[in-house]
Amino acid sequence: MRVFVTIPRLIRAAVCLLVLGSASTAVSAAVLIPAPPSLAASAYVLMDANTGKVIISQNADQRLPPASLTKLMTSYIADYEIAQGNISKQDRVLVSEKAWRTPGSRMFIREGTQVLVGDLLKGIIIQSGNDASVAMAEHIAGSEDAFADLMNQHARQLGMNNSQFQNATGLPKEGHFTTANDLALLARSIIRDFPDDYPIYAEKYFTYNKIRQPNRNKLLWRDSRVDGLKTGHTEEAGYCLVASAKDKGMRLISVVLGTNSEEARAQESQKLLSYGFRYYESADLYQAGEVLNEAKVWAGTRDSLKLGTAESISITIPRGQSDALGVTLDLDKVIQAPVTEGASYGTLNITLGDELLQQVPVVALESVEPAGLVKRIWHSIVLFFLSLIG
Repeated sequence: MRVFVTIPRLIRAAVCLLVLGSASTAVSAAVLIPAPPSLAASAYVLMDANTGKVIISQNADQRLPPASLTKLMTSYIADYEIAQGNISKQDRVLVSEKAWRTPGSRMFIREGTQVLVGDLLKGIIIQSGNDASVAMAEHIAGSEDAFADLMNQHARQLGMNNSQFQNATGLPKEGHFTTANDLALLARSIIRDFPDDYPIYAEKYFTYNKIRQPNRNKLLWRDSRVDGLKTGHTEEAGYCLVASAKDKGMRLISVVLGTNSEEARAQESQKLLSYGFRYYESADLYQAGEVLNEAKVWAGTRDSLKLGTAESISITIPRGQSDALGVTLDLDKVIQAPVTEGASYGTLNITLGDELLQQVPVVALESVEPAGLVKRIWHSIVLFFLSLIG
């Protein structure tokens, strides 16, 4: 049984004003969407953080060295362990010789001293400290090798199926790789799962051991919409940047890998973000548990059943194309008691023209117990004759 569902009023058609001399005429017009920009990068992705919709991608699943973008996973695990209560930001971490001697970008922690987990987290995110990353890895897992195993377990749970980590820093090592798409998934998880710590990624400076270092993400200075996430660079990986920005309720994540300079990674990331904000929009359609339909229930203590979705539904579409949106429910023809809350009885189909955007299970929002014997028998007879009619 197909049911057409009303699209919420927050989805509006675009209206343009055409001004000619002193006269003005209001006309309805679709926004023209140009081809996406072509970037001077090995791989890139632009994703809507709310919906997970990939707006632009190139070589998104190509396995590449991530350099210090690796530290996004290191910081993610640190936040995860803090949230689980396994460690605290007030824990004091004893700095090992290995952490102290780790080459590359540094927080400048000293061997034999104790550093707060909270400071290490800032040293990883803001200063891109390799020494801080190793110290954090050893504190959480006992050794960097054990921590790398933990990184790969988290990667599988997050759907990062084309990633493999060998260390906590991103220093070059055989078999250490990820993809633009996997990094977008990781950034989305950081923003979604740890909102209280996400503001650290927007901090422009951090001072430790009387040494003040800037965040290497140039977009934090250039674009007020940008509030994270992380840069990376090695000779093998090139210059890389994972960035996120929010404008008018829409959050985008850009991943740019393998550019040829610090300036290039900033400029190419800016191209993606500007294109996404200018030509796309996202909106919440339905909330989890919102009643979308009331269906007939046979042989139950009640004769109707509230149906909806278990999760909130959001979409990302090109601007000016909301008139082409369609929402339908394909429901089971016959629903009989007993009904268990959460059981699926059809699908919600969201289309844009001929394209299927999403297909989501429609579930019972309540339980319905079986009716008494007489009602059950009577409904069985009615259903039998209805089946003969077709």
